[in-house]
Amino acid sequence: MVPFSFAGEEFALTQGRALYWPRERALLVADLHLEKASFFARHGQMLPPYDSRETLERLALAIRETGARRVYTLGDNFHDSRGVQRLEPHAARMLAALTRATDWVWITGNHDIDKVSGSAEAAAGGTMADELDIAGMILRHRAKAGETRPELSGHYHPRLQLTVRERRIRRPCAVVSADGNGSGRMILPAFGALTGGMDAADPAILKALQPARAIDAVVPAGGKLATFPLWRAAA
Repeated sequence: MVPFSFAGEEFALTQGRALYWPRERALLVADLHLEKASFFARHGQMLPPYDSRETLERLALAIRETGARRVYTLGDNFHDSRGVQRLEPHAARMLAALTRATDWVWITGNHDIDKVSGSAEAAAGGTMADELDIAGMILRHRAKAGETRPELSGHYHPRLQLTVRERRIRRPCAVVSADGNGSGRMILPAFGALTGGMDAADPAILKALQPARAIDAVVPAGGKLATFPLWRAAA
């Protein structure tokens, strides 16, 4: 884990794309997209059906490594509302064990609610919320335009894109904004095993984090936090 300060709180980014909040003993993860492969398989695009197992194994490891007692998922938890019904038995047992062992809260995203069949999360254990305010930190799926309170979100699957020695490198990253008053907002990388990504400097991400004075991509690297400037307010 790599510790760092954000909006007056101490956090740590894990190598596995999770954010740990020591004061709350909470692990935060975004965009699990459980059962994405089986969703595509039902629509004719055959993918290996083990993405949920891999995602949950990495999540269990992050819980063990951090000692987290709480888990907050920041939306797009299942790829669709029927995903929980398609979990293979091993993955289903893993998820049930995790939701029993921790204070587990599903924050819902745009993939999570189906008005006809209900929510996958309701059948998977834990509790649900549209968004939360934890000690003044707003947890939601998608960054809210114009938000001035400290905020943690997901949705965009940010990836840092670099060219090093003529080699293109893409790595999941967090995107952090600062407002110049000690506050800020953060978009977490997608945690799921089968998730693509958006360029961290994409205008949609930069716009979502306004108002801001500075926006950076941050990546754990070699036990330290590497920071890459993405945007600066005009002087």
